[in-house]
Amino acid sequence: MSNSLTGDWLTLRRDNETGIESVHAHFCGHAYDPHDHDEMLVGVTHMGVQRFNCHRRLHTSTPGQIMLIEPGAVHDGHAPNPEGFTYSMLYLPQSWLNTQLQRRGLGEISALEAAFRSTLMQDDRLNLTIQQAFSTIRGAEGRLARDQNLDRLVDLLSRHLHGRPSAAQDLCGMLRVRDFLHESMTSDIGLDDVALAVGLDRFRLTRQFKQAFGQSPHAYLVRLRLKTARALLAQGCHPAQAAAQVGFADQSHLGRWFRRAYRITPAAYQQQCTNVLYRQSSLR
Repeated sequence: MSNSLTGDWLTLRRDNETGIESVHAHFCGHAYDPHDHDEMLVGVTHMGVQRFNCHRRLHTSTPGQIMLIEPGAVHDGHAPNPEGFTYSMLYLPQSWLNTQLQRRGLGEISALEAAFRSTLMQDDRLNLTIQQAFSTIRGAEGRLARDQNLDRLVDLLSRHLHGRPSAAQDLCGMLRVRDFLHESMTSDIGLDDVALAVGLDRFRLTRQFKQAFGQSPHAYLVRLRLKTARALLAQGCHPAQAAAQVGFADQSHLGRWFRRAYRITPAAYQQQCTNVLYRQSSLR
């Protein structure tokens, strides 16, 4: 998929057995609105300068640097320089990753209980391993090569993980808000509905939720709907049906938010997940 006016392009492949997605892309100017993923993101900047906000900090990634983003971590992206940036990224599903970590006696990873020590780093060995894993996911080298490269990747990634402290008691209320948003994803809820359901004052709810999760309840709900729709699309669900199932008003409503977050249309994402070549006149 490419945009001849801006020079932006994006290709995506999905390995059906592991569920791992690989993205190779180039962007100039604005790349992504703030969004998050259910997967763990592991990537490398190849060319140019990439800037992104994550964990309430602005990060600047230059060629050779590694980006490590946990599931649920809100991030965006833009190119500060006219030439833009090129990068590769692997999206590692939590279910697959949990199995790999449990085999190593490391337990499970979740957005609230495990994190990377650094979002951005320089590590030549890990860089090479990411690129080798990326190549075997994208190429046709066979399952054995894929599995060996992914094993090496998980071994190296596990050294950069550390556990977060358990949620403090004052976070319990915000966890109830989060759970209510998940339960009410398909409904048109208001802030008073949320406050009443969890027994909190609406005027403090938004501020406390943002402190706990880095985004407002509405932003969290939109990201939740997007992630769920993305999973449905990867399973072959029609975009209109996916929009209805996750609570968007219609297919166009889903499309607007999906393009802002992922720089690709729902239909194009679905086609690339099946490894069918697809071109679109505009990424924007």
